[in-house]
Amino acid sequence: MMNRFFFDSYAIIEILKGSESYQEYADAEFVITKLNLFEVYYRMLQDSQEKADLFLSAYAQHAVDFDETVIAEACKFRLENKRNSLSMTDCIGYILALKNSLKFLTGDMQFKSMPNVEFVK
Repeated sequence: MMNRFFFDSYAIIEILKGSESYQEYADAEFVITKLNLFEVYYRMLQDSQEKADLFLSAYAQHAVDFDETVIAEACKFRLENKRNSLSMTDCIGYILALKNSLKFLTGDMQFKSMPNVEFVK
């Protein structure tokens, strides 16, 4: 297993749920974006304000920023993969992972056969 990852929202949710297939990543070094914070917080808020707030305070320190070059590359990547209906958040995360030599950890089927992806279901 590589030491550093970019966790997409799917991976974060699976880790927080205690999914067995994601347990080996629970203590890994990782980064995310504020967009992932938004997606996961929103999802958790539907069940519990307290758990959502705990998540936000624990994971916010792992959020990294991105610049206009990442935005441009992510848009090109999304356009090239239009048939896969990739989300904006995932495209930005994938490009950030590539630029920072991080594996993109996900369970999203659209990324299964892409390079630099650690696909876990």
